[in-house]
Amino acid sequence: MAELLSREEFRKELEEAIKGNHSEAAPFTIAWANGDLKREHFARWAENHYHYVGPFADYLAYMYHNTPEQYSDAKDFILQNMYEEEIAGDRHTDLLIRFAETCGTTRERVEDPKNMVATTLGLQSWCYTVAQRENFVVATAALVVGLESQVPAIYRKQTPVLREKYGFTDEEIEFFDLHIVSDEIHGERGYKIVLEYADTPELQQRCLEIVRTGAKMRRMYMDGLWDAYLKEDLGEAVKS
Repeated sequence: MAELLSREEFRKELEEAIKGNHSEAAPFTIAWANGDLKREHFARWAENHYHYVGPFADYLAYMYHNTPEQYSDAKDFILQNMYEEEIAGDRHTDLLIRFAETCGTTRERVEDPKNMVATTLGLQSWCYTVAQRENFVVATAALVVGLESQVPAIYRKQTPVLREKYGFTDEEIEFFDLHIVSDEIHGERGYKIVLEYADTPELQQRCLEIVRTGAKMRRMYMDGLWDAYLKEDLGEAVKS
């Protein structure tokens, strides 16, 4: 029977649960960071990424609903995260669409769910299912620790080349700069909530399990983009 881990041990195991499938090591991410993509590839990425991150406030709303009133700090965090996604300054999805339009696609194409591949739909559906059905601590582990906390490392690899090779302006890539900062903050707050409220061995193990699954789901999404848009152009050599 599993024993209750200390906060330090639990934090380390949560981080390890992500590492093996961290999307910063995905072939799509590496090809992007190496400057191997064309603007049309960025457009296809944006058309898919919208359907993963676009409903993020919806995922959070289900989590907020499922969080008991006595966990006020967790509810406050979820509400603030929703506010930042939808109301504070420019909506995050509008910044993504701005980037997409610069890459040659349109708002209509980005918003059309027919333009996402099956693995993107799989990740989106998993996020909805977790947010609706899981204990709020487990859902926080999945969506904030397992997914959102990965973003800064990924975008720190991808963003420099957008400026240096492709000549995007700061305004055109604001989506990435914003999330490097905001998701680092969100990730740390998510860790804090999970470390504090996963207070039984069973809850800790469930959080570890779902973080592993979340990392696999995000990696599956990235590999689906590779197979759909880059495999034919770049070949298996880059992927391996």
